[in-house]
Amino acid sequence: MIAQTVAELLADHVRLTVEGIDRMYLNVYVPRLQCAYGAVSFFRDHRGQPLASSALMSPISRRFVAELDRFIARHQLPVVLFRKGQRKDDVMAERLRAFRLKEGVVFVGKAQEKAPVFRTEKRHSPRTGRPYPWIVKSTAMVNHYYIYAVDDDFGPFFLKFCSYFPYNAKLCLNGHEYAKRQLERQGIVYQALDNSLPRRRPGVCSAAPIPSGFSRSATACRLRRSTACCASGCTFSPIRSPPRIKRPAITTTSQSSRPSSR
Repeated sequence: MIAQTVAELLADHVRLTVEGIDRMYLNVYVPRLQCAYGAVSFFRDHRGQPLASSALMSPISRRFVAELDRFIARHQLPVVLFRKGQRKDDVMAERLRAFRLKEGVVFVGKAQEKAPVFRTEKRHSPRTGRPYPWIVKSTAMVNHYYIYAVDDDFGPFFLKFCSYFPYNAKLCLNGHEYAKRQLERQGIVYQALDNSLPRRRPGVCSAAPIPSGFSRSATACRLRRSTACCASGCTFSPIRSPPRIKRPAITTTSQSSRPSSR
C-alpha cells in the first residue's frame, strides 16, 4: 500500500488558500522585571531602597488595585466575578447584545489565576551568618482584572491585568471581529458562522440560506422585479462551485495468505 498523508493528498488539489488571524495575544510587560535580579535592581537603583524585599511590592499593588476600582466606579461599570470553569467569552457575548454604544468598556471581570510572582526568602551570609532578605521568583493564585471592551475598528477585545507586581498584562484581539467591521464599513453583507464569514452579494435577501463552507454550492438570491421568493421580492440564483477535480487513482496491493501452488 502506498502511504500518503492527508496533506499530500490535498497538495495538488488546493486552488486557493486564505490565511487569517483568529485570535492574537499581545503580551504587555517590562522585560527587566521578569527576573529576580531585575526586580532587585528596580527597588535598589530606581526606588532607592537599601534592601529589596517583596514587602515593598504590597503598597504599589494596593495603589494599582485602588486605581482600577476608582476607574470602575467613575464610569459605573458592571463587575463580573468569574466562576471556576465559566466561559468568559459567553459572558461577553451575552452582555454585548445589550451594549448600545459604538465603542467603550462593556464590563470588568475578576478571576483568580496562577501568575508569576516574587517572594522573599531569608538567607544567611556565609561569612557572618547574619540573615538577609533575598528575592526569588515563584507562582501564586492572584486576582486578575479582565476589561472587556468594544473598539470601533477592531470590534470586541479584552485587556487582562495581573494585580500583583510586576503587573503583566495581555491584550486579546479577534481577527474575525476585525474582518466583520471592515465588511460593514464597505457595505458588504455577510453571515457570520462559527469559524468563517461566507460572503453574499450586495442586495442579498436575508432569507437566503447560507450553508457551511463544506457544501458544494450555496444558494443566494438577487433583488428582482420578477417572481418573488419571499416578502422582500427576490428570486433564487444558484452560486455554482468550481468543477470537481478528478483525483488520481490510488492502487493498493496485498499479498495473498494462501500458499503458492508451485
